Amino acid sequence: MKKRLVAVISLILVVCLTFSSCAFLKSRMKDVKGKLIGVSYNIEGYDNIGNLTSTTSGKNIDITGNITEGMSVDEYGNETTSYSLSSVITITIDGKEMESCGDTLIFAEKGLKKDVEFSNTDINAEENNSISGLTSTARVINKYKNYFGKSRIVVIKSQLGVPICAYSGEEVYWELPDDLPKTTKLLIDGKVLYIHRANFQIIDSALIK
Repeated sequence: MKKRLVAVISLILVVCLTFSSCAFLKSRMKDVKGKLIGVSYNIEGYDNIGNLTSTTSGKNIDITGNITEGMSVDEYGNETTSYSLSSVITITIDGKEMESCGDTLIFAEKGLKKDVEFSNTDINAEENNSISGLTSTARVINKYKNYFGKSRIVVIKSQLGVPICAYSGEEVYWELPDDLPKTTKLLIDGKVLYIHRANFQIIDSALIK
C-alpha cells in the first residue's frame, strides 16, 4: 500500500514539474496571486487614435465586468430573463473604484517594460496613414528592431489601428477572460498584461526585416 502511495505521489510530482513551465499554468498562478496578495499594475488610458489620456498605478488592482439584465419573449409568449456583459468595467485601485467604458486601457504588471513607445513621426511616415496589416506594422517598427532582444514582439494598437507601444518576450501567451468584456490577457515572460479595447499583434521577431 505504501509503495502504491509513493508511486502516486511521485507521478503527481513528475506531472507538476513537467508542466510547471507551461504558460497556461503560469497564467492561472497569476490569477491566484492577484486574488490572494494583489498584483501591482501601471494603468494607461488612450483615446481612439492612440493619444495617452490617463495614467495611474496601484498595489491591489481588480478588474470586474458588469452584468446587464434584459427580458425576452420566447415563441410561446413566455418572458425570460437574459444576462450579458456590459461594455462597462469596474476597476478597483487600492480600494477606490473607477468605471470605464470605451477607452483603450493597458494594465501592465510592474516590472514589465515597454521596448518602444511609438511617436507621431512613426505614424505620419506611413503612406496615407495606413497602419493595419503585418507589412505596414513591420515598416513602422523596423527602425526599432534592435531594441527587441527577444523572439516575439507584441505590438499594441489603438481602436483605429494606430501603434501605441510594443513589448517583447521569449514566451508570450494570451487568452480571452470569460468575465471581462473586450479584454485580452497576455503573459510575457511571466509578467501579466491586460489589454482592454485595443488591437494587437504577436509577431515572431524574425518576420520583422
